[in-house]
Amino acid sequence: MGTDSADAVVIGAGINGMAAAARLAAGGWSVALVDGADDIGGFIATGERTLPGYRHDTYSSWHPLFVTGPVYAEFGEALLRHGLSYANTDGPLTASVADDGAVALAHRDVEETVAGFEHAEDRDAYRAMIAGFFAHAEQIGGLLGTELHSTAAWKPLFGLVRGGRPVVEGYVRDAATSGRSWMRGRFRGPETDHLWAPWLLHAGLAPDAASGGLMVPIFAATMHAAGLPVVVGGAGNFTAAWRGLLDELGVTIHTGRTVERILLRDGTAAGVAGDGWSLAANRAVIASVTPTALYGSLLPAGSVPSPVSEQAAAYRPGRAAAQLHVALSGPVPWRDARLAAVPLVHLSDGSASTGIACAEAEAGLVPRRPTVVVGQQHVLDPSRVPAGAAALWLQLQELPFAPVGDAAGALDTAQGWDEKLAAGLADRVLDRLEAQAPGLRELVLGVDVITPPDLLSRNPNALAGDPYGGSAELDQNFLWRPLAAAPKHATPVARLWHIGASTHPGPGLGGASGHLVAGTLLKPTMRSRLRR
Repeated sequence: MGTDSADAVVIGAGINGMAAAARLAAGGWSVALVDGADDIGGFIATGERTLPGYRHDTYSSWHPLFVTGPVYAEFGEALLRHGLSYANTDGPLTASVADDGAVALAHRDVEETVAGFEHAEDRDAYRAMIAGFFAHAEQIGGLLGTELHSTAAWKPLFGLVRGGRPVVEGYVRDAATSGRSWMRGRFRGPETDHLWAPWLLHAGLAPDAASGGLMVPIFAATMHAAGLPVVVGGAGNFTAAWRGLLDELGVTIHTGRTVERILLRDGTAAGVAGDGWSLAANRAVIASVTPTALYGSLLPAGSVPSPVSEQAAAYRPGRAAAQLHVALSGPVPWRDARLAAVPLVHLSDGSASTGIACAEAEAGLVPRRPTVVVGQQHVLDPSRVPAGAAALWLQLQELPFAPVGDAAGALDTAQGWDEKLAAGLADRVLDRLEAQAPGLRELVLGVDVITPPDLLSRNPNALAGDPYGGSAELDQNFLWRPLAAAPKHATPVARLWHIGASTHPGPGLGGASGHLVAGTLLKPTMRSRLRR
């Protein structure tokens, strides 16, 4: 095959790769988007994984970060024109149910939410938490959407500084504080911890990990404002809309092509190549990969300073995850009838049980009482299931990739994630759910399990089955993501840029890093400005 060329070659067609490709193409660049999978989207897909007529979002599903982010602000109208449509909630939002049946419930409306709190001071503290975030939302959003190691970060920083020293110190302290400690210091009752501690798992954190104190208000305020939108008909329609947009913009899409190496010319990124094919990049190569892949296999040895390659080799994955998809003949028979209308429910006692499950996973054990994310997308979008039926999207985010044992002593982990272990985990999860929904098992028509190795097989960025592109603990986040020696999206190799969940601002279906890098490349250089 001959060598084709484009101004930019983007490696990886997940949300960040698609965002970068679209913005560059809209700015007049020719773009080639390359991915080893058979379709674009990364961890965005829909399929009838259990029975015909049941459309399950295979991996990711919820889009509050996307609809509140810069990519949707720029391309949302065009995506809607290409068929994207959302279903959302204006009422019940999210809930947690403990083993003893206690339920904490959040509504889109803050006042409806705090009405369920026992203590008046907690109602005031919750209102203050939400108001405090929105008072500085522009500045926080600015920092999450810009290059932290650049002058562009000065504007949002100065915005926080204008609030006074206590505001700045407060955010620094929050970033160094765990979610459990942050909520314990502000709330007398258990409701806030019960509701929002499990959500820290969705940021790749644990209740006792630093920066949870910063993330809790972000999660709560974002969802009160944006809800939990899901794509009508399934997340596959999201990728279909993106394909329509990218085709319209003239992006050349190459799926089924695995990039094996980045080509250099005189130390500058000049293209990519795989088995029997290559693409030349006239102006930039943009890689949505892990630093382990970028600096450990895609680039020639010796092309970056040794601290970069050494830190890339030591880059840590977070906990592994799994997905269970369940087809039901009817709605979930919750003990607490309010949960039937809640799009997303956590089976968790809050920091207590979730913290234990995280510790067990970190020790290499399959948790005895895993936190179960119970997605009921059909509540928002009935078109996904047959009339009168239901489906469950169950996510587990506290698993070891290479289990050494079972915390309950009941599951055989000797062969790793084989079919027997996967089935045993599914039984444990369904037993936990049945305790809160008696009779659930009688409704089960089909179960599909996606194990941690399955996630890695689908997406090489899921290091050790971690769907969040690497641990998001404080030493590997924010100013130090992905690496302390290479913390920017611009790499030590000229014309080579790094995007994706492994880079700032980290995991989440927002596309911010791809959008940011494309914007940087489209800015006129000093030389071009002098030529005018």
